[in-house]
Amino acid sequence: MAAKVLAIVLAGGEGKRLMPLTTDRAKPAVPFGGMYRMVDFVLSNLANAGFLKIVVLTQYKSHSLDRHITKTWRMSTLLGNYVTPVPAQQRRGPWWFAGSADAIYQSFNLINDEQPDYVIVFGADHIYRMDPRQMVEDHIASGAGVTVAGIRQPLATADQFGVIEVGEDGKRIRAFREKPTDAVGLPDAPDEIYASMGNYVFTTRALCEAVERDAADKTSKHDMGGSIIPMLVERGEANVYDFKDNEVPGSTDRDRGYWRDVGTLDSFYDAHMDLINVHPVFNLYNFEWPIYTEQPPYPPAKFVHAWGERVGRAVSSMVSPGSVISGSLVENSIVAPKVKVHSWAHVDGAVLMEGVQIGRHAVVRRAILDKNVHVPEGAEIGVDLEKDRQRYTVSDNGIVVIGKGQRVEP
Repeated sequence: MAAKVLAIVLAGGEGKRLMPLTTDRAKPAVPFGGMYRMVDFVLSNLANAGFLKIVVLTQYKSHSLDRHITKTWRMSTLLGNYVTPVPAQQRRGPWWFAGSADAIYQSFNLINDEQPDYVIVFGADHIYRMDPRQMVEDHIASGAGVTVAGIRQPLATADQFGVIEVGEDGKRIRAFREKPTDAVGLPDAPDEIYASMGNYVFTTRALCEAVERDAADKTSKHDMGGSIIPMLVERGEANVYDFKDNEVPGSTDRDRGYWRDVGTLDSFYDAHMDLINVHPVFNLYNFEWPIYTEQPPYPPAKFVHAWGERVGRAVSSMVSPGSVISGSLVENSIVAPKVKVHSWAHVDGAVLMEGVQIGRHAVVRRAILDKNVHVPEGAEIGVDLEKDRQRYTVSDNGIVVIGKGQRVEP
């Protein structure tokens, strides 16, 4: 008989470093790649793997996330499958979630209802493909209390990650440390470390015991990575799963093992640029392991006008349905649905979210424009960064970010 598995997706993060994109929505609800929301990537991985009992724990500014999940992620109830958002409900007292571990502690009713043998606990705001079945199988075979997904990174970058240090067998975790400056390389690769991906598979008993013990500790931060995993490491019950061993159907040599934590504006922008190469670093066109999302009834994208310099065209870009490129040039960009770029405008290296309007003769370079931003005729964004800093958000790497519905000066 197949093991019973419940998937819990942690989607309660505020996403402060993604402001202004998270001013009005939770981080997992931020649009990505033109058509998608960040949460679609983890849900697609779970659904493609056949794990179809999924709860999404939400907290901050969750309305757009709840609406997206409710409208998009509908499973067949005949076999008891579901994807459901679960808000903080104050089940343990008059307080909201105090951390990711507390979110699970306050949601024990979900585990008790399903009585699973194993619990998958994945984050909701990373961009990647993964077949979780292989990680679950590895966990079951190991007999560990928890298995933590690790991705190999250069030793020199250890101070940027939660680092998993393993024993000589390369599997058992002997230490789990946040951003260490004295990390030790892997037994089989001294110049590499395992960075935690924030994805865990638990034996149900081990998870419940650890979370209950953590809840009783008033000094704890009640965090999965900072509290629960170190506890199980200390008890010798934690193993690592090497992400490079994960084989996703349809993946290419170029995009195999891709994973991005898009926690900053620059990493969010860079992940978009990974999509548009001729041979993309992350390939959305893998139809053997699709990324699912809502598909509204928009018409195909349209390119109009073709005389003189007034030619509607897009180069090295992805253009979504419902958009119109009208006598303008779009290069190296991601264009979401219902965007209109008017004549003689030039867009280069931009992420344009749904409903953006670019006026005639406008110039937009290296920018992220959130939903329904209107750029007036002749305006320039990303041309004079000093001027932009006085009006908009500009990232460390010089990406101009304009929030949802924010007024753009001519």
